[in-house]
Amino acid sequence: MDTKKELLVIALGGNALLSPKSNGTIEEKEAATDLTAKQMFPVIKSDYNLVITHGNGPQVGNILIQNDMASSIISPMPLDVCVAETQGEIGYILQKSIQNIITENEFTRSVVTLLTQVAVDKNDLAFEEPSKPVGPYYSTEQTKEILKLKDWKFKEDPGGRGYRRVVASPKPIKVLETKMISDLLKDDIIVIAVGGGGIPVFIDEKEKIHGVEAVIDKDFASAQLAIDLKADKLIILTNIEYCSLNYKKDNEIVIKDMNLDEAMTYMEQGHFSSGSMGPKVAAAVEYVISTGKDAIISNLENLENAVKGLSGTIIHQ
Repeated sequence: MDTKKELLVIALGGNALLSPKSNGTIEEKEAATDLTAKQMFPVIKSDYNLVITHGNGPQVGNILIQNDMASSIISPMPLDVCVAETQGEIGYILQKSIQNIITENEFTRSVVTLLTQVAVDKNDLAFEEPSKPVGPYYSTEQTKEILKLKDWKFKEDPGGRGYRRVVASPKPIKVLETKMISDLLKDDIIVIAVGGGGIPVFIDEKEKIHGVEAVIDKDFASAQLAIDLKADKLIILTNIEYCSLNYKKDNEIVIKDMNLDEAMTYMEQGHFSSGSMGPKVAAAVEYVISTGKDAIISNLENLENAVKGLSGTIIHQ
């Protein structure tokens, strides 16, 4: 890694990989990542070391549905394996799009996807109260039959669509492939890593790695990777340019920067919802506290300006 270059960790939002209105075809996925690569290219061709992270919500959900529907024919895979599958799927499509835009612009740089394991604490309290919905919806009768065979937890959908399995969402402790990522960056390679929050694992007393049925939040995992790598900047992308107080209300206030005290106060006041902006702000705060460097929350369309500090909400000390 050229230490003279700034190291950026860029966490892509879900809309960078698949439109919410799409049917999930490979053509739609490729179109979405082609557009993402095009929008990222000004940063890719600039003088930065780059690590790109991404989510996997719709994709891992689809795999779990496939597991469910084909369970009488093919043994279903556990959640850690499903996350690994989505890392490969999304990483391949995104890597191809980025490499193609680089080639089209007669630029020389390589990109690689790395299957990434993220360690969690097996005693994390999140395992006692699973809260993250995954997979298909089930009827009351189906959940009763499943519970005869599996020790799953279910929660009823507020919209009346049935019941969904809920799993733990523990905090990440360490990205196991950090050194490998650093080595790739030394060769000016763009690295796609911690896809879907990383493959959730824990390490036992004998240093043996075990997969675990859990989902790690993508933004927290991205922040942990940025901390582990001592990145110069963490950029978390979503579908809006700025964070706001009183979002979508008549008294909405756009926030262009927040210090740590302000960010934590706003979180305590409930301005950032747990299912949307909350984890992004919390992850940004963790990064700033650990590194003393700035984190930025913005959207993909304004990525180039966000990197320069001209767009997005800046969270700082």
